[in-house]
Order: sequence, then C-alpha cells, then structure tokens
Amino acid sequence: MRPAPATRPVAQRRPGPSRPAGALRRPVPAPEAAAARRFPNPRLTGLGSGLFCGAAMLLLGFLDAAVSGSLGLYSVAFLPVCALTALWVREGDLLTAPVVLPNAFALGLLPAAADHGGGFGGHLMGLVTALATEAGWLYGGTLLAGVVVLVRRVRLVARRNAARHPGHPGV
Repeated sequence: MRPAPATRPVAQRRPGPSRPAGALRRPVPAPEAAAARRFPNPRLTGLGSGLFCGAAMLLLGFLDAAVSGSLGLYSVAFLPVCALTALWVREGDLLTAPVVLPNAFALGLLPAAADHGGGFGGHLMGLVTALATEAGWLYGGTLLAGVVVLVRRVRLVARRNAARHPGHPGV
C-alpha cells in the first residue's frame, strides 16, 4: 500500500484593484531611506565625540587666530559644534557629550588666545583670560548639548518602555 501524498495549504491570491494596462507599479522608498539621504547620521563613540569636537574646536581656534584675533567667531562657532556632538554621539555614550565639550573649548583656545610676545606666562595668562571672558559661551554650549542629550535620552527610554509594554500608553 502506498502512503497518501502530503498536502499543504496553498496560498491563494486575492484579486487586487484593477489597474489600467499601461500603469506601472513604482516602489515606494522606505521612510528611513529617505531620511538617511537628507541628513548625515554618524554615530560617534564617547572617544569619537571627544576627538570630533576637539579637532573641530582646534581647527576653529587656528582659523580665528588667523582671521580675526578676537574670540567672537570662535565662541559663536562653539554652539553648532556642541549641537552636532550631542546629536551624533551614540545612544550608549550620551552622557559623554556634555563632558568632553568644555575640554574641546579649552583645547581650541590654545591657538586662539595666544599672546605672541609674552612667552609661556603670557600664553597662559591669555588662556585663563579667554576662559574667563568667554565663560558664558562655554556654559551656553554645554547647556545646549546637555538639553539635546537629555531629550534624546528621554526619547530612548520611552521607546524602550513602549517596546517592552506594547499595549500600555506612553508618557
């Protein structure tokens, strides 16, 4: 006696909406792909964020020393560096962004606040004076990065809670 052939259910296609004969079906791009084309989305580690903002501020310090000699351009340019560092750091290293920014600000002040005629003492005095006079910009940029990091952290926790409890309304 021969065993009966195994039968499995066969998926049946439902009739879809009819299209005109000449109509083409175009693929719709995923929203993530469209967003990836608009904005760069690098993810920096804690060390990478420190290197990024340190290198950016050092470059801005040399640029400011070559162009104007005053610290206005340098201090204002610190704010976008703070925002980008806070936006580009990985979610696991969020708390490093507000910590590395004051160090990067001081690193960039080395060429920007140089007193070319005073030797080491004059250079040190120029650095301390620049840190004192530009403290508002330093605090403001660090606060900006702290707020961005805090918002990102709250959204991360809310996403994790929503994934853990799918039917529960979020915050």
